[in-house]
Amino acid sequence: MYDTIHLKLDMGTCENVNFLDVARKYLEPETININTGLYGEYVSGKIGGLKVNATKSRLKITEGSLCKWHLGDNYQTMGRADTELAIERLADVLHLPMNKAEITRLDLATNLIMNYPPNVYLKHLGELKFTERLIQPNSLYYQGASGVLCFYDKNKESKGNVPELYRERNVLRYEQRYTRQLHKAFQTQAVTAEMLFNEAFYIGLVKRWREAYEQVQKVNDIRLNFRAMKGVKELKQMGLRCLITEVGGQTEMLSLIKEAQQRGEIDRKQALDMKKAILEAVSLEEGIVVPNDAITELTKKIREATKYYR
Repeated sequence: MYDTIHLKLDMGTCENVNFLDVARKYLEPETININTGLYGEYVSGKIGGLKVNATKSRLKITEGSLCKWHLGDNYQTMGRADTELAIERLADVLHLPMNKAEITRLDLATNLIMNYPPNVYLKHLGELKFTERLIQPNSLYYQGASGVLCFYDKNKESKGNVPELYRERNVLRYEQRYTRQLHKAFQTQAVTAEMLFNEAFYIGLVKRWREAYEQVQKVNDIRLNFRAMKGVKELKQMGLRCLITEVGGQTEMLSLIKEAQQRGEIDRKQALDMKKAILEAVSLEEGIVVPNDAITELTKKIREATKYYR
């Protein structure tokens, strides 16, 4: 499940270590750049596809996929054992205790081989509370406080460098990226590399990955059940239920009403009446909205990927 992992070591963890000397000594010589900035001299360079920046007091790995560096491509992902081996290998290269490094970015991901092209699934993924939904030609992002949830066409993202297993197949990549304030997201003083090998921590991460998908509103297909209609009142309620589904669900519809009231477009009584009508319409959902087969398939694949981490 692990893919990109960014790390940071400083003098608080490694006493009496000059990280400039480490960078000059162990980074690939042809990639090394030495510059002077606001805080003095700094060195940048690479270890394979990993970019390393160092000052006298701090060393960071800020770009590149640790999974690709360790396993050869980023179609694969790493479990606990592979991740521990990758960190040990990195420690051997840099001669530093990388298991003590703080994690500054952490991506969990998997590739899902689907029946349809990935774009089919993206249009059936609606709003996610407390995030901004950003749609791109071949991807969908949910930008939140601690990072990003994303779904995208892995084969198109790879620009032709597709392993044989995935060629000519519909590959949907689902990633959860923790990109800022990881200590708040996990309610700990710091997330360190050695925590990634811990079974309980890993199981918790996988559950978060699954639960984040489950919290995304699903935009299903609408089918009217005329047998459930007794008259015009039910017809209007079913029409409203279709509208609620179209805008992304009950939460999104109520949010739109709240915004309209705040802008002064409707008064408090009108807002209350509209909310009441929505709640009545939602109660008639059975027989109106049917699960989309693409969403049913995607949900099944997500659950299969996490079946050992219930």
